[in-house]
Amino acid sequence: MQKNSAKTVKAAAPKAAAPKAPAPKAAVAAKPPVAAVAAKPAAKPVAAQPRVEEPKKPLTQRQGFKTNEFVVYPAHGVGQILSIEEQEIAGAKLELFVINFIKDKMTLRVPTAKVAQVGMRKLSEPALVKKALETLKGRARIKRTMWSRRAQEYEAKINSGDIVAIAEVVRDLYRSESQPEQSYSERQLYEAALDRLSREIAVVQHVTETEAVKEIEASLAKSPRRGAVKSEADAESDAEGDDADGEDSVAAEDEAA
Repeated sequence: MQKNSAKTVKAAAPKAAAPKAPAPKAAVAAKPPVAAVAAKPAAKPVAAQPRVEEPKKPLTQRQGFKTNEFVVYPAHGVGQILSIEEQEIAGAKLELFVINFIKDKMTLRVPTAKVAQVGMRKLSEPALVKKALETLKGRARIKRTMWSRRAQEYEAKINSGDIVAIAEVVRDLYRSESQPEQSYSERQLYEAALDRLSREIAVVQHVTETEAVKEIEASLAKSPRRGAVKSEADAESDAEGDDADGEDSVAAEDEAA
C-alpha cells in the first residue's frame, strides 16, 4: 500500500516546464555614418567702426548774397562770389565770402558778418546806371582848390563804390581832343574811375567792357563844351614858383557864351 501510494505521489508531481527559447530580436537598421562637422572658427571681436559724419552741404547764400553772384567791393570794383566757406581762426569759426576779381587776378576773402562794414553791395539797378550815364553828360564841376586836395576827393569817390560818384570823377577829369592833355596824376585817376564804371556797366547790361567804354565816351561827348584849361601847377608856379607837389591839375573854365 505504501509503495503504491508512493508511486501515486510521484505520478501526481507536475513536470517542470521547459525553458522557452528567447524570442528573436527585431533587426535594428544600421544608422548611416554621421558626417563629421567642421568646427567653426572662433568669432573675432568686431572692432567698433568710427562714426562717419555726413558731409556738410556747401553754403550758397548769406547776408542776401549768393554764390556766382557779381558784387561791388568798393576798394576793388566788380567781383564774383565763387563760394562761401568756413574757416577756424584763433579758435573761432568764421564764414567767408570768396570773391574773385578776374581782371586784377586777385581773390579776396571777406567775413560774411562784415559785408555792411566794408561797403560790399549788389550791382546797381539799370535805373541807377542810367542816372550815372546822364551824369556824364553834365557840365564838369571842378573846385578851385589845390590839386592835392582835389585828388584826395576824387580817390575817395572812386573807392566809395557809389556808381554816380565815380561817374562824376570821370566827367570832371575827361578831356576832349580840343582840350589840353591830362597830367600824369589826372590820367591815373581818370583811368581808375573809367575802369570801375565800365566794368559795372558791362556786367549790368551784359556787354563787353569795350562796348561799355564806348557808351561812356558817347555820353561824355554830349557834355557842354569846355574852354581851354590851364594846369593848376602852371598857375601856381606863376605866383609861387615851383610847387612842392610837382603834380599838375586842371581848373576848368566855362567857355564864354
